[in-house]
Order: sequence, then C-alpha cells, then structure tokens
Amino acid sequence: MANRDLVKSYTAEADLDICLFVKPGAADYGMLPAAAATDAIIGVTGPVVAADSGESVDVIHGGIADLQLGGTVTRGDLLTADASGKGVTAAPATGANARYGAVALVSGVSGDIIPVLITLGSIQG
Repeated sequence: MANRDLVKSYTAEADLDICLFVKPGAADYGMLPAAAATDAIIGVTGPVVAADSGESVDVIHGGIADLQLGGTVTRGDLLTADASGKGVTAAPATGANARYGAVALVSGVSGDIIPVLITLGSIQG
C-alpha cells in the first residue's frame, strides 16, 4: 500500500504508464520515462491514471510508492530503471555507475507491482 508524502503534477513528454520510474524531460516541468540505469531518476508515476504525451501526470517524489517490476528483485534491493521505466535491481558492472530511485520493500518478479521506498542516489560497481 502506498504512502505518498510528496506528489507533484508535471506534463508528460511521452506516453507514461502507471507506477514507472521517470526522469526530467526536455522542458521545465516535463517528464519522460527513465530508460536506463544511468538516467536521472527523480520519482515514480502515480498508480491511478496513465498519461498520454502532453497530458498531466502525477509524480511521487517521496514516501512509499507502487512500482512495476521489469525483473526479479529481493526486498532491500536498490532499484533502477530498465528500458521501459520498470524497476530492476541496480547492479552496475565494475567501475560503472548506476542511478537508483527506490528500495524494494518486498520481493517480486517481472510484471509485479510492489511497494518501494523512494530513495534517490547512485552507486558504482
């Protein structure tokens, strides 16, 4: 169950599904789906309504949010974005950097939607 502490509305610069990692878009207050472990993840889209490009989208910046998974994760894993904005375990190669946007609160597999604690940062392998 989500416990969203900080939610802000933005403009979707691409179609955005629910419960995905997002990054800043080209314009101020624009959002795009995060599509790589190196993207500047800044939040998770809300769980209620998907947004088409040009529409308003709510982004959760703090608290507990629901996140779609793109792979198997274990509770406690730091999560980053796959190519679709879904959460996967942040596991950069030696010497490589990865940005993360959340910590998994429960374990899950690809296709699950799980609660995560929004936590922004980066790690190096």
